[in-house]
Amino acid sequence: MKKFALGLALSLFAGAAMADPVEGIWKTETDDGAYAHVKIAPCGAALCGHIARTFNAGGEYKSANIGKKLVWDMQAKGGGSYAGGKIWQPSSNKVYKSKMSMSGNALNVSGCVGPICKKQVWTRVK
Repeated sequence: MKKFALGLALSLFAGAAMADPVEGIWKTETDDGAYAHVKIAPCGAALCGHIARTFNAGGEYKSANIGKKLVWDMQAKGGGSYAGGKIWQPSSNKVYKSKMSMSGNALNVSGCVGPICKKQVWTRVK
């Protein structure tokens, strides 16, 4: 029984240790006077980001976008790179093909239509 409990504890620890490094809370750049905290977490076999909190010049506010998916279908490619996803820009209500690359506490995020891309650098909050 002790070996079973130890094995279970080790497997739970290993699962937590294998979390993707991009998982967590990220602060977007300001867009149209507001920014968000986005929670990136697994969703099926991919990674997704949901709007967790929103802020403007007056501080935190309750946007109708809280809880909405901002990034989805993102696939880890190794070395801190992610691709194959989609990103929604709330200010324009448009969806773009997206990729991300992580370096330390910075996440370079781009959304593209053909060769034209919009880019932001998000910073890790948690």
